[in-house]
Amino acid sequence: MTSNPVTDTVYPEGVPNFVANELRERAHRYAVVIPVINEGSRIKRQLTEMEELPFPLDIVIADGGSDDGSLDPDLLKTFRHVRAVLTKTDTGRLGAQLRIAYAWCLQGGYAGIVTIDGNGKDGVAAIADFFAKLDAGYDLVQGSRYVAGGVSENTPVDRYVAGRFIHAPLISLASRRFWYTDTTNGFRAYSRKFLLDERVAPFRPLFDRYQLLFYLSIRAPQLGFRVCETPVERRYPANKATPTKISGLRGRMSMLLELVHVAIGRYDPKQSKRAVAQNVFQES
Repeated sequence: MTSNPVTDTVYPEGVPNFVANELRERAHRYAVVIPVINEGSRIKRQLTEMEELPFPLDIVIADGGSDDGSLDPDLLKTFRHVRAVLTKTDTGRLGAQLRIAYAWCLQGGYAGIVTIDGNGKDGVAAIADFFAKLDAGYDLVQGSRYVAGGVSENTPVDRYVAGRFIHAPLISLASRRFWYTDTTNGFRAYSRKFLLDERVAPFRPLFDRYQLLFYLSIRAPQLGFRVCETPVERRYPANKATPTKISGLRGRMSMLLELVHVAIGRYDPKQSKRAVAQNVFQES
């Protein structure tokens, strides 16, 4: 087990070191996690949009180490829905940020977690639909721009082809029980029950990049958890560079290799190591 260096709260082994800056008291049974790193004005615009939502939110920002001033503490205090900023001080990329955020939220007693990217591409009003699906007993809710009611605007052709004809089919086949349409979409939700199941074991250091997103999408149907998709809006900026952390052929091939490894079961927990960290949360 490890502990946060500031609060001494105990977290499972496999949760990277981080610093938590709590700005508000808890207001909702679900947390909304936003992983970011140097999102500039995009995250400010997104938080401004989220301020206008007509229901309470607990926003938890999972910062990978931004140094562009976009997460200025005085600015964040002006947003009434921002509950905490968790800043990674350890190695790892997106997977490390998510492990930190999920552990912090579970330790705080949240019944479920919604994740949404912090680059302003997603329609934030759909958060209410994710809450409703969690309330209805779903364990993994995948946002999709390709189901009825969804919106896909200015999606780059290469992303559309890779997502629709490689990524989603491969994850769907590996899951054995659920056919996804939009698995590259980071707008999704998980139940507490799913994340704490010892057969899932998400708090492992090997989930350092994008593997955790792929793995959870496959693992939930495999284990018989309730899974569904819900329509979302995703709009890429017209005639501008695509906001993304994945660039170049090398980055895409690396991501594809991670996907293949997850799909063939390389990240499934070993029987003898399943329960590593779940007891910490169950006892809290």
